[in-house]
Amino acid sequence: MTLRVLCVFLLSGWLSVSAAALPIPENGPALRIQGSNTIGAELGPALVEGLLQEQGLLKIHRETPDTANEQRIVGETAQGQRVVIEVAAHGSSTGFTALKNASADLAASSREIKDSELLALQALGDLKSPAAEQVIAIDGLAIILNPANPLEQLNTEQLARIFAGEVKTWEELGSRGGAIHLYARDDQSGTYDTFKELVLSRRGKSLSSAAKRFESSEQLSDAVSADPQGIGFIGLPYVRQAKAVAIADGASQAMLPLNSLIATEDYPLSRRLFFYLPPDSRNPWAQALATFAQSPQGQAIVATSGFVSQTVQAMSVAPNALMPEGYQSLSRHAQRLTVNFRFAEGSASLDNKARQDLARVLDYIKRHGKTERAVTLVGFGDLKDDPARADLLSKLRAMAVRRELVKNGVVMREVRGFGALMPVATNSADEGRIKNRRVEVWVY
Repeated sequence: MTLRVLCVFLLSGWLSVSAAALPIPENGPALRIQGSNTIGAELGPALVEGLLQEQGLLKIHRETPDTANEQRIVGETAQGQRVVIEVAAHGSSTGFTALKNASADLAASSREIKDSELLALQALGDLKSPAAEQVIAIDGLAIILNPANPLEQLNTEQLARIFAGEVKTWEELGSRGGAIHLYARDDQSGTYDTFKELVLSRRGKSLSSAAKRFESSEQLSDAVSADPQGIGFIGLPYVRQAKAVAIADGASQAMLPLNSLIATEDYPLSRRLFFYLPPDSRNPWAQALATFAQSPQGQAIVATSGFVSQTVQAMSVAPNALMPEGYQSLSRHAQRLTVNFRFAEGSASLDNKARQDLARVLDYIKRHGKTERAVTLVGFGDLKDDPARADLLSKLRAMAVRRELVKNGVVMREVRGFGALMPVATNSADEGRIKNRRVEVWVY
């Protein structure tokens, strides 16, 4: 539908274009986005283009100002009026700073908002509320090597020691190549924050001063590809010509950054990508972009941009000897959905992503005729001193998801709990315990 002017009037500096269309400002950009380079380099602009197309705008294109890692996405109304959306991608922390000083309407972040940022922005409303904190995609931090490096897998303990500069040669890891050369994102980067949280800080380590730092994901990846002694960490779409290795965490199996393992957040270095918009925001474009990002069209753009969408699919799981017998049986007869329900920290309540996923799972179940005894929920938990307690808690988590599905007309086949078996992360840190507290959905 083309954008047609049905009525034009001045309202708080915005021109209303039509009853269905978003208003266009008289002056300046319609929306200002700041934050993550991981999001802002391609995914954010692609989602903006999708929204502009949905709004019926014409001649949609990107303009690059003189400042690096900044873009303007521009469209025109049928009457020739320009609509401009600005995207500045200098790192996740810059997005929250921009919200605070009112130089952005929406923050893009490749990590969860920190407590200190939440406190600093409390005047804008609760940025942890479901409306404010929007998970738009799932990403995996890939550990990349030069393609000629024969190493196939590492664990997170080894990663911490490598990037802290304690492991200095490839020979110490059973590989070859001499001295290890470290490549890392810059301090403003959500990618760096995520790596620091998941790998370094958890083991009381800091990044070696010898690491070469990059603001650009693409440049970092290409540098590792060109260096036979190089190792780096990068967002999933930026592996490019480098080689990704399998990663294990604690007692978990070593996992490659595959889409299915990242979608369920089982892969040890998986992470969520966020939009944060102030609950009291008066900019209708911010809410519209967040809503569009959650839509099937938006999630299709997520996938084509190289990230992992939240679109629910069924996948077959091959049984293996490391699985408990009951889980092996399940994998022989049913398929697992590409979503895990997880819980707010220190709570039995579903977290914000899980609330979004409920609607997606319900839609899948109903579209595929699975409402009558075709769904099994499987709960897992973190390690407890009493295995019976771990088993009970894992089943109670599954029951919490069951209640939500039953409210919407789903008759369950079975609810099971496997306690602390099959961990996907180490139980020695809060982040790992939270990841292990999960509920899988299986369909027959």
